Amino acid sequence: MASVSTYLNFSRNTEEAFNFYKKVFQTDLIGEITRFKDTPPQEGMPPLAEGDKNLVMHIMLPITGGHILMGTDAPESMGFNLNFGNNMSINLQPDTRKETKRLFEELSEGGVITMELAEMFWGDYFGSCTDKYGVQWMFNCEEKI
Repeated sequence: MASVSTYLNFSRNTEEAFNFYKKVFQTDLIGEITRFKDTPPQEGMPPLAEGDKNLVMHIMLPITGGHILMGTDAPESMGFNLNFGNNMSINLQPDTRKETKRLFEELSEGGVITMELAEMFWGDYFGSCTDKYGVQWMFNCEEKI
């Protein structure tokens, strides 16, 4: 069955971010967290630094509407250079305004509200924010008052 998911890269705080999202979306992780120490060495890759062994290699969390959020730590010691969240947004379309407001308030806590929730010209309830981890979120609810 086809599906859509979003993959997020974090410098060294993937587990912390996913614990936050787990609380917000009131769901549980899918499977166990895979850590870099759990994977076999890859040919041509430098040895894994001791400080990187417990970092998250892969994590999955179901969020609104059956969407799966996935993530990994991507530390500079492994050649990554991240631009936190500025190249993507996650669009949530909750069923009710109440749930839209709850998700908006919790995800924007400690972050930046880029557009307050409001009625839009296309007839939906819409808003956007960047959370405290630099991930951009859009909220679009079709429920009418």
